[in-house]
Amino acid sequence: MSIISRRLRIWGTVLIGIVFALVIQSIFPELNFTHYVSKIGPSAVLAIFLAALFCEYIDSSLGMGYGTTLTPMLMIFGFEPLQIVPCILLSELLTGFTSAVMHHRDGNVDLLRDPQARSAVITLSLLSAVGAIAAVTLALRVPKVCLNTIIGIIIISAGIITILTVGRKMSYRKSHLIIIGTIASFNKGLSGGGYGPLVTSGQVVSGLSAKKAVAITSLTESVTCLVGLCAYLLMKNTVDWSLAAPLTIGALLSVPVATLTVRHLPEKVMKISVGVATFLLGMFILIKMII
Repeated sequence: MSIISRRLRIWGTVLIGIVFALVIQSIFPELNFTHYVSKIGPSAVLAIFLAALFCEYIDSSLGMGYGTTLTPMLMIFGFEPLQIVPCILLSELLTGFTSAVMHHRDGNVDLLRDPQARSAVITLSLLSAVGAIAAVTLALRVPKVCLNTIIGIIIISAGIITILTVGRKMSYRKSHLIIIGTIASFNKGLSGGGYGPLVTSGQVVSGLSAKKAVAITSLTESVTCLVGLCAYLLMKNTVDWSLAAPLTIGALLSVPVATLTVRHLPEKVMKISVGVATFLLGMFILIKMII
């Protein structure tokens, strides 16, 4: 049995076991064996677990979509923003780092010996702190609606540019990466979303391959989430483990399959997928503000 087959077999067994246990608990609430880590209802635990599994699979496969789609989804479920954001940051911190390790192991990027990858990781990680500081400084002075509108338009534009340059060989330009990374980090610190679409598509437009871009985004976003989570904890906000537990477990479980997906998708398909997903998430941000 190959390593890939063994991984998929173990992954499938674990997934089926967890889903079966959560379904049984939903049918027979009196069992309530998840009450040790979660105070929310059994059906809600199952729904959050599956939502995190799906959203993180997309995120680890295309470098975007977890926080941008999951946050409004959880708000619809009735959770408050101060409950959601620290839990999202915690789960993205763990899954981002895990995803980066798996991407490296599966050959999607060489984080140790590839100078372009190392440069991009260092640049984007440093910009995470700069963006967070800028966001805190300007948050009270610039209307959030205006900023999100601008970010939405930039994300849509990045998606269109990514699609239009599918057949072109782009030379690596660090200056482009610095501009995109600063904007994305600022938006992440201000609104909690929009980091992945900008950074992933920005790296592609800057000349990095789509597979490298997805892996690098996973690692640098985990750094951004670490900074954000520390800020929340310093403000004496606590993590709601009732929400964090199913989010984190569901998200982590998606990583082994997502990195295999990236490994086996052709580069051209990856680039088109990144472009289309970026465009759609930009539209989603704009529509979310209108509704």
